[in-house]
Amino acid sequence: MSDAAVQKNRGIQILLSVLSAIVLIVVFAWSFNFMRAAAAPRLVIALVALVVGVGGIWALFLTADRLVGQLPGRARDILRPYVFITPAFLILLVYIIYPTIRTIYISFFDFTRGGSPQNFGLQNYIRAFTDPALLIALRNNLLWLIFVPLFSVSIGLVIAVLVDRIKWEKYAKSLIFLPMAISFVGASVIWRFIYYRAPFGAQIGLLNAIAVAMGNDPVGWLRLEPWNNFFLIIIMVWLQTGFAMVILSSAVKGVPSSLLEAARIDGAGEFRIFFQVIIPFVSGAILTVTTTIVILVLKVFDVVFVMTSGRFNTEVVANMMFNQMFIQGTYGRGAALAVIIFIAVTPVMIHNIRKLNEA
Repeated sequence: MSDAAVQKNRGIQILLSVLSAIVLIVVFAWSFNFMRAAAAPRLVIALVALVVGVGGIWALFLTADRLVGQLPGRARDILRPYVFITPAFLILLVYIIYPTIRTIYISFFDFTRGGSPQNFGLQNYIRAFTDPALLIALRNNLLWLIFVPLFSVSIGLVIAVLVDRIKWEKYAKSLIFLPMAISFVGASVIWRFIYYRAPFGAQIGLLNAIAVAMGNDPVGWLRLEPWNNFFLIIIMVWLQTGFAMVILSSAVKGVPSSLLEAARIDGAGEFRIFFQVIIPFVSGAILTVTTTIVILVLKVFDVVFVMTSGRFNTEVVANMMFNQMFIQGTYGRGAALAVIIFIAVTPVMIHNIRKLNEA
């Protein structure tokens, strides 16, 4: 094939790739507007999101790869790595970086639904930290921050050590890990039936059915202050114990058997081996699991929203943010609370990433 024919073929391929990219961009723009339409059927929205979100990204990547493939050798080698990272970078830019910057911007204004930004300043942050409701939310967040990682990691570690010694290890681990397959909302619905108190008739809530069967009066568990916060914390512990167990079980299996045998020869009992051999050896995994759960706890929202909506002094910061922003329409105050959560989570995430990189 002559050089002229090769150049002509390359030009056609480049033109087709550019046209394909333009068509894909038009499809993305249409799908974005379609999914925001209030009248659009939800099933169709889900199908469009699935087809465009998965197939469209793949088509865009293949189009960009084909376009880069038509370039001269050196330019192709330089640009091809960026073809791989550009879709991920664009997703980060659109769905994480831009919303973060926009939220920080809104937090400095009296920004309300249907209005324009007014009164630039720190008034939303001052109002947040002088609001008695936020003090209650911060107290509750502190309770979650202390007890959820403490019990999830402790119980998960004990189970990881004990289950490692039984015959039906994989079945036991599967049952304990099973709650991780349930969403926070689904778990909250399950536990709502456990705590439920029927206003009349038979008590169908598990705890109150047991209480009535034992001759006691039914109890409004979620109204029982301050214990209702701990009843909600139990749900998160139930969800995260399986996660902690799986990660820590892998770490425990990495403890050298020779180290355990040496400790036993020296006369150490099982409790001493657990606290002075196993825990120090898996301390890195314990720290990683703990920081991961801490990040989840700092952002806790679903459980509180489904169970109590923050009533009966069970409010947390994330639920306050949701109420301010989407219920009351005071976007500035809600954005300020979101920034507070972001600031609280960021150091923990940085620490976690550094530990993972060191591992």
